[in-house]
Amino acid sequence: MRAAAERALLKVKLGAPGDPARIAAVRRAAPRAELIVDANEGWTADDLATNLAACAQAGVTLVEQPLPAANDDALARIARPLAICADESVHARASLPSLVGKYDAVNIKLDKTGGLTEALVMAGEAERLGFTLMVGCMVATSLALAPACLRATGRTGFATTAAASTRRRRRCGDETGAAGAPAARCAPTRPPLSG
Repeated sequence: MRAAAERALLKVKLGAPGDPARIAAVRRAAPRAELIVDANEGWTADDLATNLAACAQAGVTLVEQPLPAANDDALARIARPLAICADESVHARASLPSLVGKYDAVNIKLDKTGGLTEALVMAGEAERLGFTLMVGCMVATSLALAPACLRATGRTGFATTAAASTRRRRRCGDETGAAGAPAARCAPTRPPLSG
């Protein structure tokens, strides 16, 4: 964790009991880093407010997919103290209208959209609906990420995790996308989301 503390951005994987203490510990260890949390559908409607408040207290910029995609309606009924990004809840253009009022951003992954053409159309529709955009990736090579990077560069309100993932894998000696190096050692850096 000490090596990662100096990074500009840390994406923290949460989604279990004790998350408020974990995110507070990360903030103490990395006081200057921008923090993004990916709860990977691990929170419930019962612990959502507590976890979001802890994230807000820690200065988290964005929380990605806090609730299971099939049970994310609670997001429309609570005050959100920070930006919430859809990941597992968004797949293609058809899923966007149901996310309005629940999410502030959407993570567009070429793997899920079916390719660059649909991702471009989907991004335009998401922007029209008022979402901030984030480009992400699943397990992919740098060649597979190139179209996502092209889409993300130069766009206001468009964050890119794809380029950062490529840089991270190179630093960790992993061009194939396979896991192996500890996440704290290989945390990506990228420009912050802008709203």
